[in-house]
This record gives sequence, C-alpha cells and structure tokens, in this order.
Amino acid sequence: MRLLYLNPNATEAMTDSMVSVARDGAPAAEVLGWTNHRGPATIQGPEDGAAAVEGLLALLPEAKAAAVDAIIIGCFDDTGLEQLRQAAHCPVIGIGQAAMALAALHGDRFGIVTTLEVSVPVIAANVECYGHQEACAGVFASGLPVLEVEAGGPAVEDRMALAIAGAKAAGAGAVVLGCAGMSRLRRGLSERTGTVLVDGVLASAILAQGLAAP
Repeated sequence: MRLLYLNPNATEAMTDSMVSVARDGAPAAEVLGWTNHRGPATIQGPEDGAAAVEGLLALLPEAKAAAVDAIIIGCFDDTGLEQLRQAAHCPVIGIGQAAMALAALHGDRFGIVTTLEVSVPVIAANVECYGHQEACAGVFASGLPVLEVEAGGPAVEDRMALAIAGAKAAGAGAVVLGCAGMSRLRRGLSERTGTVLVDGVLASAILAQGLAAP
C-alpha cells in the first residue's frame, strides 16, 4: 500500500517530519511525502490556503502515475480537500478531518489547539462541516506561528502546555493538535499534561490504510 502526504506549504522540513511520524503510524505501508513548492511557506489563515490549492491540484497527475492508494493533505486546515477529492484518482483525506474523527471516538468532548488566531475561523468552519459541533469544546490558539512550532524547543512546549490546559478547562477530555508541526511534540506533551492528545498525521496514517484497503 502506498500513501502520499501532500504538504500544501513550501517548507520541506515540515514534509520530512510529517512523513517520519506517518511511517511510525503505518509501518506496513510505503509512505511518500511531496512538498507544494508553489504554495506559501506556511498555511496561516484562509488566504494562504487559497494560494496553495492550484499547486496541490497540479501534483495529482504525478500522484496517479505513482499509483498511490490514498492521498493525505498534510495541513490541519485540510487545504483544498474538496477540490482534490473531486479530481483525484484515489481517496483523499485531511489530517484535520482524521484527527477530529479519531478524537470523537474517545466518547468525550474534545478541544483543538492550533497556532495563530487567524487559523481559528477556518478550523471552526471545518468542525461544523464535519458534524462535530456538539463534540468540540472549542478551537484554541496557542499564539505560536507554524514555523516556530516546527522548530520546537522548551518555550514552544511551555506555550503548548498552557493552551492544552485552556482547552481542558473549557471541558475538553481529549485535545487535538491542530498543526502538522505539532506531531513530534505529542508524546512529550501528553506525558507532561496528563492529557489524551490526538495528532492528525498519526490519525490519518491509521485511517488512510483502512480507506485504501482492497
């Protein structure tokens, strides 16, 4: 089975770290990662998302030629999900979509911790689109830019821990990490905060295998 992660932004380091996490979640699959070099450096808000779609669509013929079994959009905003789903030769899911679906299965309310406030309306609209309004306790901005999250470090982890605590205070049992760059922080932050943390890269690796199974 061949899974393809499409990174809507142009930052190669994010593609590489995402593929590393996905391979841990799908060891029996071949996991590929491609970067949208026609996209912005990061996806932070609807304008960045809109700017990335054309480049993502342009990668679909190559994805078909590579005979991938499923495509995963590697941005929590699920950038271009509907457009790619209509045009692709195989199933397409987003890491945000996958994370919310898995979080809802925990049977408790979940919160979402994202990067900047500009990303909150996009994610909130997706929560509604996917039917999770009742289950979602809210979308909480950490105030951290995407590339700062990707770089990591103690200051980032401190800010993330505070945002996770805020989501729990609002009634969240599980907390979804609302950025692909947060994937590598999941295990440490879960232990630090005593919280079930759901990562979209890992969740999508698991769910994509089920979608692509013959």
